[in-house]
Amino acid sequence: MKLGIIAEAVAERFYDAQAKGLEFLEFCINVEKDVDAFAASVPELKQASEKSGVGVASIGRWGSERINAQGVNAEELEKSRRLIDAAAELGCPNFVCGVNYVEELSYFENVKLAIEYLSAVLDYGASKGVAVAVYNCNWNNFVDNEEAWKLVHGHLPQLGIKYDPSHSRYAGRDYLKEASKWGDKFRHVHIKGSVIIDGQRLDDPPAGLDQTDWGTFMAVLYGKGYEGGLSIEPHSDVWNGDLGDRGVQFTIEYMRKMIL
Repeated sequence: MKLGIIAEAVAERFYDAQAKGLEFLEFCINVEKDVDAFAASVPELKQASEKSGVGVASIGRWGSERINAQGVNAEELEKSRRLIDAAAELGCPNFVCGVNYVEELSYFENVKLAIEYLSAVLDYGASKGVAVAVYNCNWNNFVDNEEAWKLVHGHLPQLGIKYDPSHSRYAGRDYLKEASKWGDKFRHVHIKGSVIIDGQRLDDPPAGLDQTDWGTFMAVLYGKGYEGGLSIEPHSDVWNGDLGDRGVQFTIEYMRKMIL
């Protein structure tokens, strides 16, 4: 397994990661970000990646409307294809996305449209040598749990899962059970701490300073033969600035001890 971090898509982040001894970056081109601007930056990012020796392990698109009551959103599908093009150019093996739920439609109809959308993305990804995974976060995405995985991934066996234990914990699910049952589908893993007190999310502190059983989780990943990236995700309202930098360094040192 390799250790990396989610970062802004700017060249300087490659050299920051290199200085920390990390092996890759992850870029999230979320719904509020400009896909065209990111695509235009790819040559500069590629040059920085080659100079630093730090790769790109995942490019994600989060929060967008991929389907609606009329069917697949063609504009968003084209954006996914552009990001897959960028991934191929950067030597990035994974594209990550989700599929929103349309309230006017039944669950069955939503599943059908999700399969239609993801089938198109998978086909395009395959033509570019880029695998596709669905994130297990519920941000405008309903393909984030076992009920949906059984249907969508059951129909699309080549579709992967981008997994983050914190999302499962906050949703009241068992992340170790999910990893043990579905770990063979994991294409990419986020390393983010989570703290729940009195049934409520408190904060996402650095991994290793939280309630997640990272040792057992890693043991399950090894047992499932997982060889993908472990992507640190700074995502706290408290751990910012100098404290945030120290928290990232703590997690790097903490997780390194579990990479065999």
